[in-house]
Amino acid sequence: MTTNTDRVRSFISAWEARDLAAILARLAPDARYVNVGMSDTSGREAIGVSVAPFLSASSEVSWSVTHIAETPAGVVLTERVDVFVVGGKTLTIPVMGVFEFEGELIRAWRDYFDVAGFQAQMA
Repeated sequence: MTTNTDRVRSFISAWEARDLAAILARLAPDARYVNVGMSDTSGREAIGVSVAPFLSASSEVSWSVTHIAETPAGVVLTERVDVFVVGGKTLTIPVMGVFEFEGELIRAWRDYFDVAGFQAQMA
């Protein structure tokens, strides 16, 4: 039986493969992505437009999951370190992520991280 934890791990694998189509296929059509402190995007297509430039600018993507838990309601919580190599720079971002589901698809995805720390790495 596939759990929501398995689905989140599959979503992470799609990110690591830098496969936008696979990422979007795991989202509900009306999904909401909140990059807390930066953006709030609704709808699978709009999320694709939002993440595509960063994804295509990255030559490598790695999300290392430190802890992962699934609540009785099926919400998946991840503590992880996301690493992106962009233009020869390695960006290391500690993240707390929350994934809510509608059936087998992610309907809400929220990432909490140190925005100022991320921006400093981008400079």
